[in-house]
Amino acid sequence: MAKADECEPTRPDGDEKPSRDEIPDRGEIRGQMVNLAWPAVTEMVLQTMTQIVDMIMVGQLGPAAIAAIGIANQPSFFLMALFQALAVGTTAVVARLIGAGKAGAAGDIMRQSVGMAVVLGGLLSGIFILIAPTVISLMGADADVAPMATSYFQVILSGFIFTALTVIMVAALRGSGDTRTPMITRTIANVLNVLLNWLLIFGVWIFPQLGVTGAGVSTVITRALSVLLIAYAIKRGRTQLRWRGPLIPKWDIRIIRRILHVGLPAAAEQLILRSGQLIFVRTVAGMGTLAMAAHQIAISVESLSFMPGFGFSVAATALVGQHLGARRPRWAEASGLETARVAAMTMGMIGVGLFLFGPSVMHLYTNDPAVLHMGTIVLRIMAVVQPAIALSFTMGGGLRGAGDTRFVLISTGIGIWGVRLVVAYLLGVVLGWGLPGAWLGMAADQCLRAALTYRRFRSGRWKMIRV
Repeated sequence: MAKADECEPTRPDGDEKPSRDEIPDRGEIRGQMVNLAWPAVTEMVLQTMTQIVDMIMVGQLGPAAIAAIGIANQPSFFLMALFQALAVGTTAVVARLIGAGKAGAAGDIMRQSVGMAVVLGGLLSGIFILIAPTVISLMGADADVAPMATSYFQVILSGFIFTALTVIMVAALRGSGDTRTPMITRTIANVLNVLLNWLLIFGVWIFPQLGVTGAGVSTVITRALSVLLIAYAIKRGRTQLRWRGPLIPKWDIRIIRRILHVGLPAAAEQLILRSGQLIFVRTVAGMGTLAMAAHQIAISVESLSFMPGFGFSVAATALVGQHLGARRPRWAEASGLETARVAAMTMGMIGVGLFLFGPSVMHLYTNDPAVLHMGTIVLRIMAVVQPAIALSFTMGGGLRGAGDTRFVLISTGIGIWGVRLVVAYLLGVVLGWGLPGAWLGMAADQCLRAALTYRRFRSGRWKMIRV
């Protein structure tokens, strides 16, 4: 892991070209930010809308079906933490190399990451398909939920390698500054996902009625399509990155070490985050099926508000990394701060809309009064802290782009384990506040992480880190 006090202020990729760190042009920075952010935001909005439509379809099967998908998704997210080491490391290193004008080397970084994703994805999916019933049982699923959750989890795992490959290839493209290719390819896949869900969940026309399992089959098919579309775009030379050589490359230890140098702290961060989320969901599941259904629906609705923050985070990661690669640290800092400012304003306005209209959206999922009541309360809790979430997203993205993943790991650990889980248990379980108490813990966590990452970014220590 990189240590700022061990690094000299030289070119991060070792090329001692003269600095071009002139005074940052705010207008140019804003233009770069918008060009990177809007495709990422559009992609994630469309993807989230697809997930919402999926959940609405599944919701027609009842609260138990919604709870089943919510429970099964948590161990899936936990497994993805291992691939965040590759994804974050790939994005940071590719961004530096693109900034330094080394597109060929950036392509080699992508190939090594893809090769590792193929091996790890196949291994993990095989293991967890076998132990899926035990995993779902440990998640605390009720008797009416466990069979559906297990079936869905096993189906998702059968195509886990496609999920891993998509994450890695999209990470490389974003690091190169290309957010449009992921937007186009994944939008096509998402449209197909909605269609297949309708056919397979309800058994329309010649298709079997598979219920919750049908949603899993649809997800696997469309993730495979995403991989094929992105690979086609790269192979046809429609991106800065180039694919040179076989699918499974000859391992290059130097490149792997460089990726993991940045990525391992990111993997540890994701393990801390996902394990904390697992325990959080386990706590919510212990409150009953109705609380779990309300939690899952509220998460689905709230996820729309995250999309601008995610898009601006992608922009901050790419811009900070590329400007550092080009030896323009002042531009890197200005890019991160401007991105955070715009993101906070945007998500603040979205928070107002979420507070006022979020509860109405919940009616699209369910008519259960208890679920609607709990969901309305927790949505309004998170609506208030949207600006803090924006800062946490963008400042964390900027630090990752600089390779300062160790600090993001520390702030995540403090926020999740020191605040979210403790407050959620005390308020939700000990004091009996239920789901609202648990979500107050989530809100407190987001506010603390926003403060910590913003302070770190303003310190400027990340400018000295090599990747």
